[in-house]
Amino acid sequence: MVNQQLQRQLTLFDVTNLVVGAIIGADIYVASSFGAQYLGTFSLAVWVIAGGIAIVIALCFAQCAGTIPIVGGPYAYAKEAFGPFTGFVVGWSLWFAELISLAVFPLAFTQYFMFFFPNLDPVLQAVVKILFVVFLASTNIVGVKAAGRTNDVLTIAKLAPLVFFSIAGIAWIFFNPSIAAANFTTPAPVFDFASFGTVLVLIFWAYAGFEISTIPAEEISEPQKTIPKAIVLGIVIVIVFYLTTNAILFGVRNATLLASDTAPLAKAGNSIFSSNALLALVGGGIIGVGALISVAGSNESGMLGTSRLGYALAADGLFPRVFARVHPKFKTPFMSIAIQSGIAIVAAVVGSLKLLIAVSVFFMAVAYLATCASIFMFRRRGLTPKFRLRGGLVIAALGIVLSEFLISQCTPVQIALGVALLLAGVPIYIWYTPKKEIAELKETLLSRENILKRVYAQERTFLAHALLHLKRWYRKATRKI
Repeated sequence: MVNQQLQRQLTLFDVTNLVVGAIIGADIYVASSFGAQYLGTFSLAVWVIAGGIAIVIALCFAQCAGTIPIVGGPYAYAKEAFGPFTGFVVGWSLWFAELISLAVFPLAFTQYFMFFFPNLDPVLQAVVKILFVVFLASTNIVGVKAAGRTNDVLTIAKLAPLVFFSIAGIAWIFFNPSIAAANFTTPAPVFDFASFGTVLVLIFWAYAGFEISTIPAEEISEPQKTIPKAIVLGIVIVIVFYLTTNAILFGVRNATLLASDTAPLAKAGNSIFSSNALLALVGGGIIGVGALISVAGSNESGMLGTSRLGYALAADGLFPRVFARVHPKFKTPFMSIAIQSGIAIVAAVVGSLKLLIAVSVFFMAVAYLATCASIFMFRRRGLTPKFRLRGGLVIAALGIVLSEFLISQCTPVQIALGVALLLAGVPIYIWYTPKKEIAELKETLLSRENILKRVYAQERTFLAHALLHLKRWYRKATRKI
């Protein structure tokens, strides 16, 4: 039976919360100082621009979900609009985007781990990355689930260091306004458009995940009004959250220092309490431990989501059947988890953080481009969304342009690597893919209960979880009045 909570009509708050929960994770620990090296404090503007791009593309996803209310996201829309091969290419691209993102987190985990153990040689760093992935893969295969109260504790452990950092940072800036002003006005690198594009690609990665809000319109109360408002409001909340964190970073540590920080939030925690050695250690330690927990949590949920994507593609007949193999005891797609974990380990050991993120964004942009283009194909067939979005075709055209712009801002090496991996999928499609749906798996994936469970899982993450409790507290308080 579906939990009674899952059967309610989703309100503006609910969908906004899903958008926030889908986007905000450990990304802020990873991407917070990327812009400092290239643009200095001007990189704050790039966080807003990247958020604006995310809003446009998310509205395109909403139109597709309202037109073709099926599970699968970009690859399902592309398959419906352009046929099975295009669906495979987009699914392959999306799978690689998420897979490469998985390789980012072992790197980020190791960087924050080295905040506590700074003298790790390259061999020991590789060991940490491998153990990190193997541990999370094992827990995903076994299917260990945290109980509700345990999950609450973990969510607090992820969010509390960021709240602590924000409060301590604002207080520090208030008591040290001249130092903060000097940090903000540190001469920035000479602006050039190439640097802007590089930073935009790296920062946009932190906004990935907004497509979770494109659930079937019939689950949403007044979808015509609710979906666009929720997407805009949710991403604006994320922009404010990201801007606040980064503004504090630039106030506490100038762009020159940030550019070389591999664990920027932990280093800033040190700086805030630098007047006392013990407090500096504790402050940086709290944020560093929070980063380790957050990165591990994000990688675990990402690993689960990526394995389910491979499982769904195999169920659709677009991936080799091995990805659909389910463990007889634990009932999890263990082969999908094992394959992606092996690839993630190799990428994490040999790749760099910025290269992996840029290639991941390249693959995302390919999937986004296909999604935006699908809208025009649907309209040509006379298919229209169940809710009318004002200026929908203009938004779709803008989404295509912005997706192409993201691709163009990757370096030639990153684009070449992305194209090579895309082409590697062609023989897999021709020789190894069954082309035939696995009916029983599709039935499982498409059940309303499983769809809603996947959607509501987003309410148990980071800021979204805090907002959910705030809503419950508000309801209880208003009942008493």
